[in-house]
Amino acid sequence: MTDRTNLYLVDADFRRRAAISHSLAGTNIHAEPFEDLDELARRWPRDGLILVHDEGLMVRRTIDLMTEVGEWLPVVAYSERPDTHRVVQAILTGAIDYLDWPFAEPEVRQAVAVAEESRGTQGSARLREAMARSRIQKLTKREREVLAGVADGLSNRLIGERLAISPRTVEIHRANMLNKMGANHTSEAIRIAIEGSLVG
Repeated sequence: MTDRTNLYLVDADFRRRAAISHSLAGTNIHAEPFEDLDELARRWPRDGLILVHDEGLMVRRTIDLMTEVGEWLPVVAYSERPDTHRVVQAILTGAIDYLDWPFAEPEVRQAVAVAEESRGTQGSARLREAMARSRIQKLTKREREVLAGVADGLSNRLIGERLAISPRTVEIHRANMLNKMGANHTSEAIRIAIEGSLVG
């Protein structure tokens, strides 16, 4: 573990924020409390981890925000007596760990250890996947179909046959697709499609 770990605590409840900050006082885990994600977004951190109270779509919004910023930090979610489904959803969304509130410093320290382990490998992969998906979401249904055809190695003519459109129309969709994705060439679009799990 590094000498000091920055923990960005996002929770609308003042009492929980205060209790968590107090439990970490005097440790090498520095808790910086935020009332909401908008407050955190104004000064996006470059290192550490985000501890977010799992209420509504908070985990999803945190992951989406990281995608926009282009800077991945490990996310640990928590809530009071979470059911299994809730924990699974948070992990599938992108959280690396889940804590059951109330918790104390040892549980946070364990989450920090998990976060530091995943920071380099999982973090960059998750960020690439999230960024790729956000690029793919900009495409129309037809442009996604053309991208899938391109990723399958099909020519414009064969993609046209598959989709029952002319090769010229495929060409137009292909140009629009590259433009919207910010891809300079076809191989980059294919990489984005793979990273975004559009194709396997």
